[in-house]
Amino acid sequence: MAAFSRLAVQPGLAPMEAKLVDSLPDGAGYYYEPKWDGFRCLIFRDGDEVELQSKAGKPLGRYFPEIVDMIRGLKADPCILDGELIIPVGGVLSFDSLQMRLHPAESRIRKLAAETPAQLMLFDCLASPSGESLLERPLTERREALERLHKGERSPALLLSPFTEDRSLAQAWLDSAGGALDGVVCKRREGPYEAGERAMFKIKQRRTADCVVGGFRYATGSRVMGSLLLGLYNDDGKLDHVGFTSAIPAAERAALTKRLEKLVEAPGFTGNAPGGPSRWSSERSADWQPLRPELVVEVRYDHVTGNRFRHGTKFLRWRPDKAPGQCRMDQLEQEAPPAQLLKELEKAR
Repeated sequence: MAAFSRLAVQPGLAPMEAKLVDSLPDGAGYYYEPKWDGFRCLIFRDGDEVELQSKAGKPLGRYFPEIVDMIRGLKADPCILDGELIIPVGGVLSFDSLQMRLHPAESRIRKLAAETPAQLMLFDCLASPSGESLLERPLTERREALERLHKGERSPALLLSPFTEDRSLAQAWLDSAGGALDGVVCKRREGPYEAGERAMFKIKQRRTADCVVGGFRYATGSRVMGSLLLGLYNDDGKLDHVGFTSAIPAAERAALTKRLEKLVEAPGFTGNAPGGPSRWSSERSADWQPLRPELVVEVRYDHVTGNRFRHGTKFLRWRPDKAPGQCRMDQLEQEAPPAQLLKELEKAR
């Protein structure tokens, strides 16, 4: 790892993290910021030496060469910044495109960097223009330093995340931003940068969808169901597999298994089915039982990537009142263009 002689803080610094809470905290003294859906990134720059560091402390520079080049071209030298790497594709943020960058072949990375260039959304400044540490300084001072730094740059790939001290406005961001935001982060305005500590709060969007149960998997080494496979109808009227839920109470699983086994009937999913080529595929992808599309469940989810739930969903309730044909893909909240969202958030301030 290169030495950053002018920086008082060296790469390897753990980023300040956030504790998940159910609601925005009350009271004065907080900065509220949008929580962007990307790769957390600490940026260390000293002359031509640039280090992009992941949340886990791993180097990211080789995967985002266009960001390294952009940082080398900044007037701010030296600098230490905290932000989020994002990639807008077709007007929306694409987490898949971020993950595709984590590729061993440099030629592939360069190709993707040219086709789908990343942007850096900034939200903290950890060093003064001379390289001195700002970790102990209050957020108000660090934010002022960040705004001065950003004002002096002209790169369209360098974005400044907005903030507000108005809790009601932050709640409006959370309520109305749809799938464009991962949630809202809350920081103490007079607080220092507590590296490695969960010294912030994060409030995530709570989104729900009604899905058809198109199949199920047995639990490993058992004849009791382990997870329900979820589907939504696409514009062609085909049932696409969109994810799963395994949050079924243990006491209900035996009875539910018997109910599901009575509905076993191919094909289950008539569009994209489990086991198709995707980054979700595993050795168990084809090990599932197809069902007649009769059961509907309501689930809670966090992110949608490529018309799929990125993570497992939370089972909420059965929906016997809902017809399977009403469970369509258009109920999923898609992300908005980051530039458009920035304008909307700033306008609301």
